[in-house]
Amino acid sequence: MKLVIALGGNALLRRGQDLSAANQLANIRRAAVQIALVAPGNELVLTHGNGPQVGLLALQSAAYAAVQTYPLDVLGAQTDGMIGYLLEQELSNLLPERVVATLMTRIAVDPADPAFAAPTKPIGPVYTQRESERIAAERGWSMAPDGKAFRRVVPSPAPQRVLGLRPIEWLLAKGVLVVAAGGGGIPVAADAQGHIQGVEAVIDKDACSSLLARDLGADCLVIATDVEAVYLDFGLPTQRAVGHVAPEALASVRFPAGSMAPKVEAACAFVRATGRRAVIGSLDHIEAMLRGEAGTQISPAGGVTLA
Repeated sequence: MKLVIALGGNALLRRGQDLSAANQLANIRRAAVQIALVAPGNELVLTHGNGPQVGLLALQSAAYAAVQTYPLDVLGAQTDGMIGYLLEQELSNLLPERVVATLMTRIAVDPADPAFAAPTKPIGPVYTQRESERIAAERGWSMAPDGKAFRRVVPSPAPQRVLGLRPIEWLLAKGVLVVAAGGGGIPVAADAQGHIQGVEAVIDKDACSSLLARDLGADCLVIATDVEAVYLDFGLPTQRAVGHVAPEALASVRFPAGSMAPKVEAACAFVRATGRRAVIGSLDHIEAMLRGEAGTQISPAGGVTLA
């Protein structure tokens, strides 16, 4: 199969962990073991989030007051190189016969996207409410609740076009395991003269992965996260997992905007556009997910009506 596997931020840094290189490497090693299980015999494109990492780089950049803070598109490109290097190294150790390559992937967005006026994408570490208020006052950053804590939020425009699609296709044709569109890709837009330039934003990784999977003609989109499936009434006594389901059944259900909602929207968009299957679930169960035995399996024939 041709697979696009989107690694959630938990595969790189678990909630509550220090933003250390050692923690990141340990998590990537665990993720690589699971990816290596399904790599043989399949064409594979691996995408990943970068919210904690790009937020950390923004903090480090802002700490050096002698120069202007680096823009988010440049910081995003830096995280792509860092995370891609670690993924390449660990996957190459596990799959010595497979070539692994990371591509810096530019993603075109609309400069008039209303998301630029309403930041929603959380990046960086979590803060208490008092800390977030202090940081917002000092740096002029937008802050918003993230669970019981607070994080910086930045614009997250919708991805429109994958500018590096052909190199990804060329590498897949040669059997290369490709790491691409890290952090949702590097956001760029055309100016009035048609010149492409970076923009101050972070694209949603799941939305970009869905677009990339559609453009590549993937057989399945796998969105790997830290829960075993999509849940209704998550965290309540009535909590229950969703197994096999059609996109239409999920359309009327409201999921948390900062966590499960973008994953469900991205998966459903892929299924509606291609008629193929998308899966949301734990990376630890990736083999069973691909067999249709674990996770939330979204397909046109899902056949489940949700109450």
